Amino acid sequence: MSGRILVIKLAALGDFVQAFGPFAAIRAHHPGAEITLLTTPPFAELGRRSPWFDRVWENGRPPSTDVAGLFVLARRLRAGRFDRVYDLQTSSRSSRYRLFVGGGAEWSGIARGASHPHANPGRDRMHTVERQRDQLRMAGITEFPVPELSWLEADLSGFSLPPRFALLIPGASPARPGKRWPGFPALAARLGIPAVVAGGAGEAGLAGAIRAAAPDALDLTGRTTLFQLAAIARRAAVAVGNDTGPTHLAAAAGCPTLALFGEESDPALCAPRGGAVEVLRHAPLAALPPDPVAESALRLARMPR
Repeated sequence: MSGRILVIKLAALGDFVQAFGPFAAIRAHHPGAEITLLTTPPFAELGRRSPWFDRVWENGRPPSTDVAGLFVLARRLRAGRFDRVYDLQTSSRSSRYRLFVGGGAEWSGIARGASHPHANPGRDRMHTVERQRDQLRMAGITEFPVPELSWLEADLSGFSLPPRFALLIPGASPARPGKRWPGFPALAARLGIPAVVAGGAGEAGLAGAIRAAAPDALDLTGRTTLFQLAAIARRAAVAVGNDTGPTHLAAAAGCPTLALFGEESDPALCAPRGGAVEVLRHAPLAALPPDPVAESALRLARMPR
């Protein structure tokens, strides 16, 4: 099929990263189509620099109270005259967008009346990657090429990175404190190589605690773009992080990655994917001792790249 294709993926970072494979499969299946991504501002530049989309619309999630914004989005979606929609968000919100697009477009997702519904009753028990692949198969896509990610690169000359280092990602959603392992300072002191700490500006306190335990650690919290974070991960010997978007990005970039999980999320459903990814799960996460984390991280760091 050529024509006009709409792909919906609104958030969050980890979910967006795990959609790289579906994005690549959709582009390969529709090589001559004009493909539009509907997303949100934090991920728009990822979509624009990637090789999978011709256009990126970033107004994909106006607040429910923003009547004018919803009207603008509805009008834009209807004017797009899409032939097919791949709803990879598969939320109640994105399913409602079928009304905005209009009934003439084929629809892959879970919206009522979809022409290509993801009708697998076990979809909610599948890992995100397998669930999206299953959805696309039901829409007729059978080839899933490995996504090409060389475009996830950036200039790092301003950071003075050590020649060999571990990337530590101690943050997670502020609304989910149970997803934050408190042992990163003790881990940094055990690794024997410098730590580079990444995260948002609000996680500078976490980086400060790590630097207090390991003074040679480099604090990059609040200083990197997503492209720079991926480039740093490519150069790291290993990444250790909580269940958070930057950990997913590090794994996708090819860095050997150790992901730490507690009770608040299930790695069977959402663990990072990449060339060398391991998961440590402990309940509660706060009680996970640093020694087994250090042992696993150092073993991953020794793996050939």
